[in-house]
Order: sequence, then C-alpha cells, then structure tokens
Amino acid sequence: MSDQTPNFEEFYGYKFEELSVGQSAVYARTVTEADILMFAGVSGDYNPVHINEELAASTMFGGRIAHGMLSAGFISTVLGTKLPGPGAIYLAQTLKFKAPVKIGDTVVARCTIKELTPEKRKAKFDTVCTVRGKVVLEGEADIMVPAR
Repeated sequence: MSDQTPNFEEFYGYKFEELSVGQSAVYARTVTEADILMFAGVSGDYNPVHINEELAASTMFGGRIAHGMLSAGFISTVLGTKLPGPGAIYLAQTLKFKAPVKIGDTVVARCTIKELTPEKRKAKFDTVCTVRGKVVLEGEADIMVPAR
C-alpha cells in the first residue's frame, strides 16, 4: 500500500476490546426548518404536521413538529461517528417517542453501553434523546463492533 492510500482501518472508531459498560457519548443539534424540510424530501414523509403550520396549529401539538425519525437519526450519528464510531454495524433499534420536538429545540442524543457480548462482538446501548432535560425519545440499540 502506498503512503498516499489510507488504510481502511484508520477510519475505524473503537474496537470491541476498548469498550466498557457505562461508556457514553453524545451529539446535540438544534432542529431547524431546513432540517425538517430536507428530511421530508429525503424520506418522502410530507405529513402536514411537519410542513404545514396552519394545519399543525390545529393539532394537539399546537404547531409544526419535527419527524420523530429525525431525532432517531441523531442516535445513529452518535453510534456511527463517536461510540463505537466508524466501522460499527447497526443491528437493531427500538424507539419510544415520548414528546414532540419543535423547530428551534436542541436535541441531545446520548448513547450508553449497557451490555457487552464478547463472543459475538455485540454491544447493547441505552439510547435517549432529550430537549431541555425532558426525554423525547428512548430505546435500545444493538451494534456489532469490529475487533482488533
């Protein structure tokens, strides 16, 4: 391999052997109108509660809300870029939507290792998204992590 060709291993995050129960990582993002419109465009989910203020104002939310899966995507950001990071493979995710996210809310996604299965190189994470300390989304993720 030449000096100018990167070794694929250089792009990996944590190896399984470097993980421990209780390790945690976070990602925070303030949701914008552009985020909601771009998510609608990519996903095809143009539910009026996300894009039509007049209609959304008449719902129990009193205005537009972000797609729940947009917040779930922030969990993927943590797992794929921070802990365990690049090289990790998403196997499963459960989600419970607890409260709406509105334009201007800062979503904090936190993933914490709750269980490690060495023989399968699997890590189970508690996954939680909060806005101003209030849980808006919670669940669990199963991730396969590369070994050394």
